[in-house]
Amino acid sequence: MEFFVNDFLGPQLILLLVIVAGFSSFVTAGFGAGGGVFLLLVMAAVMPISAVIPVHGLVQLGSNTNRAILTFRHLDKKMLVYFGLGAIIGAFSASLVVTQLPLALMKLLLGVFVIYLLWAKLPTLNETSVFGKIVVGIVTTFLSMFVGASGPLVGSYMYMNNYEKLAFTATFSSCMTFQHCLKALVFGVIGFAFWDWLPLIIVMVLSGTVGTWFGIKLLKKLPAEKFKRIFKVILTLMSIHLIWQAGIAIYQ
Repeated sequence: MEFFVNDFLGPQLILLLVIVAGFSSFVTAGFGAGGGVFLLLVMAAVMPISAVIPVHGLVQLGSNTNRAILTFRHLDKKMLVYFGLGAIIGAFSASLVVTQLPLALMKLLLGVFVIYLLWAKLPTLNETSVFGKIVVGIVTTFLSMFVGASGPLVGSYMYMNNYEKLAFTATFSSCMTFQHCLKALVFGVIGFAFWDWLPLIIVMVLSGTVGTWFGIKLLKKLPAEKFKRIFKVILTLMSIHLIWQAGIAIYQ
């Protein structure tokens, strides 16, 4: 366990994050969404906020890469190319301002954004032209550098393309993999010390792989709608607590 401990987290919090990584993948595999947001909120509660977005991005990179590889032959390559072009523009734009935001403000933005994803009606992104694909890449990648959880927005756009199940999984996972790669690149360039967090990232990715396998096997047998309602309330309470913490820090 000491191999995974760093200057910021003790063994108990390391173990908590590893378990949550597995559980979040368990949830996403079984219900299609929600796990990544839950993991993000737990990380924001126990980790330095400056490390949450980049570390969460690498953990999600591992999870999405695994799904993208397994379903690659069903990929909509044109979608990936145009989304990727927009993602590069969005990542470059975000890199110019991401280091200028106060950490408390980033925590506030994260909490508000998660509540928006949970309760607001997501915008109908029905522009499926080349221009629309590029714009979605720009906007969601830009936002992901500050709030991390852009997956629901990307997913809502993907649904407008009426993909069959495997094509959706392959295309969504590939686009998110590319977006998370850009996130890692941006945070690496601006000086984030990924090396300090690498052992934890590796074991969280492994835990997520196990969680995905169990999620596919078991969660389909559970009452999905009831679970989703309870999970939504838990995520909302966690977000409110995050906003409250940010408010105290801002006004001190």
